[in-house]
Amino acid sequence: MNKINFIFWGTPDVASETLQILKQAGFLPSLIVTSPDAKSGRGLQMQASPVAIFAEKNNVPCLKPEKLDEEFTNRLKAISYQLSIVVAYGKIIPENLINLPKLGSINIHYSLLPKYRGASPVESAILNGDTETGVTIQQMKYKMDSGPIIAQEKTEINPEEKTPNLRKRLIKIGAKLLIKVLPEIIENKIKLIEQNEEDATYCKKIKKEDGLIDLNDNGVKNYNKFRAYATWPRTYFFENGKRMIITDAILENNLFVIKKVIPEGKKEINYT
Repeated sequence: MNKINFIFWGTPDVASETLQILKQAGFLPSLIVTSPDAKSGRGLQMQASPVAIFAEKNNVPCLKPEKLDEEFTNRLKAISYQLSIVVAYGKIIPENLINLPKLGSINIHYSLLPKYRGASPVESAILNGDTETGVTIQQMKYKMDSGPIIAQEKTEINPEEKTPNLRKRLIKIGAKLLIKVLPEIIENKIKLIEQNEEDATYCKKIKKEDGLIDLNDNGVKNYNKFRAYATWPRTYFFENGKRMIITDAILENNLFVIKKVIPEGKKEINYT
């Protein structure tokens, strides 16, 4: 198989898990670009990103730029590479850096573009009660998630599936799809499909307050919200002025039935 010199841009687990699958298929980047170390956990200790940890374990050079400025651009210009692969990097990459490599930059996005451009495609699909979603590999443009489509793969969403489970499946689908099309990208044999701008929909970055549930709301809507926000921010309501985080719930005859909660400052309890 043709080999390729590529730079990988990514930061969280979704990106490090993709790197692991690429590595197993014999594709290891010549350089990794990730976010700078950040304070994390209860002790607010400085921690490297999951992608930086992957780089260290696999002896891949790693850059953690604060800014994607002229100095950083010059560093990349001095490196010989043909392609950038971007998975959840976390910052907007300037147009000159997107176009710098000979084969451009490609991105794995966890929706069937042009649907759900933006920061929360997996959560949005569940939140809106979609029965299918998928993965898109796109040639990057400066405008967010608007680049032409290289490849797409659909998958059904299980009625009880929550965001972490669906994301795990989509990471595998996306990485395997990327491995499948990389040889064609290297040989410049890809037929790009332009996105239809009229069909474009957008999803926002999720905030903590988005997890608030109105218990009088539609049962299906609340259950979808519970599934979508299962990892973060999690769904919650207030009872006697105290926040109650919902940890277990089911949909029964279209009614949202809460099974377990964590009352503010306490341990998980059954909720009846």
